[in-house]
Amino acid sequence: MLSPERLALPDYEYLAQRHVLTYMEDAVCQLLENKEDISQYGIARFFTEYFNSVCQGTHILFREFSFIQATPHNRASFLRAFWRCFRTVGKNGDLLTMREYHCLLQLLCPDFPLELTQKAARIVLMDDAMDCLMSFADFLFAFQIQFYYSEFLESVAAIYQDLLAGKNPNTVIVPTSSSGQHRQRPTLGEASMLEGVEASLFYQCLENLCDRHKYSCPPPALVKEVLSNVQRLTFYGFLVALSKHHGINQALGALPDKGDLMHDPAMDEELERLVVRSRLHRTSRQHRAKEPGAFGFQRRDKLEALERVPSASAPTPYPYRWEPRE
Repeated sequence: MLSPERLALPDYEYLAQRHVLTYMEDAVCQLLENKEDISQYGIARFFTEYFNSVCQGTHILFREFSFIQATPHNRASFLRAFWRCFRTVGKNGDLLTMREYHCLLQLLCPDFPLELTQKAARIVLMDDAMDCLMSFADFLFAFQIQFYYSEFLESVAAIYQDLLAGKNPNTVIVPTSSSGQHRQRPTLGEASMLEGVEASLFYQCLENLCDRHKYSCPPPALVKEVLSNVQRLTFYGFLVALSKHHGINQALGALPDKGDLMHDPAMDEELERLVVRSRLHRTSRQHRAKEPGAFGFQRRDKLEALERVPSASAPTPYPYRWEPRE
């Protein structure tokens, strides 16, 4: 049922807000690329299954990076898919390196950029070597912030550098995916990580940034809550605070709370069903293997056994012969 707020939106604004045209363009491209296969079961069924997969969040699996980052829904769907597919890594207590986590990301998105994985790992590792081990939960929540709010964090980094240099942050050019020229983001060196900036001034700049943004950013009220607890902070300290904030995780809505990260009843039920099916299949194969003639070596053993049994035409050791009585 449509809510009054959605009905109050103009048509073009609703389409832009929900990125409907993005999905329509992608659906038509896939339709044209696979028209021979799709013609077998009809165009209407194709569009139904396509938008069902969009609603379920499975449409981003094995797609190119440009598509999985195209909309906020795609990003949230990718985060949820990554969590559900590799939750057992955390459940087993395994610790992985940044490159190992990147390999897992590439299993879902083959061209996932290494740079984005490195940025997520740096939130966890800070000054530590990038080849250190990380828990699944630590990496996942850091990756969520870096991946979902990547454009926002690019602008935050530029504002942070301007504050360190004593410049007016209001002159910062906000990078967008459509702009032809991007501002070169300065490298966050050791000095910037140690000095930090005044939290209240930092928030004023971020508040203005959120007012004029054209991409996803954390709720301003929650950003204010993060910055109100400290007087000064570094850029990476800000990122760590975002990644650990319970309210920001809830507002994004892609991942469960950290305490429930290893629990997914629906997925556990599906995995249990697959395990049972696999066991039944293996038992069935073993049963068939014991039956005569099931495999080549069974038939060969049977033939060798038959050769050791006297045949009807061979002479018997005791030539008894039945004869009728007279």
